[in-house]
Amino acid sequence: MSFRGGSRGRGGSGFGGRGGGRGGYQQRDMGPPAQILEMGKFMHACEGEMVCESINPKVPHFNAQIFLENKTAVGKVDEVLGPINQVFFTIKPTEGIQATSFKEGDKFYIGSEKLLPLDKFLPKPKPPPGAPKVKRAGGGRGGGRGGGRGGFGGRGGGRGGFGGGRGGS
Repeated sequence: MSFRGGSRGRGGSGFGGRGGGRGGYQQRDMGPPAQILEMGKFMHACEGEMVCESINPKVPHFNAQIFLENKTAVGKVDEVLGPINQVFFTIKPTEGIQATSFKEGDKFYIGSEKLLPLDKFLPKPKPPPGAPKVKRAGGGRGGGRGGGRGGFGGRGGGRGGFGGGRGGS
């Protein structure tokens, strides 16, 4: 079997030849943040998790650490749910913490850097008619990469499928 143009597999060395997998970024459990803000009130326990109503105008990151007022870590944000004007979230408790040990109204806190502004989740307002359009680099349709329309150019090799004949006649 002779493959013209080399093998058509994806990448090389398992990781696309780009120097290893996901390394670096060890920011696990670095203790409580310098500043914590009120995040929500405990409502009830459900399937071992705490269901809370948000009292913060911002939305929590997933997996963000949640604390008590004294900066004791109690768990991580697991799910964010509800409509945009009434956000709820669930906390997956850390080991040794029971979801049922809290009572309704207990407050939970979050590090200030682990909050997203609400406008990230809202649709962008349409610019008024006549406003200049934002130009992107590289011209129109699929620009910046060579050919813009049609053909098979600029794709960086095949993606599986039939990759050439057997070489014979």
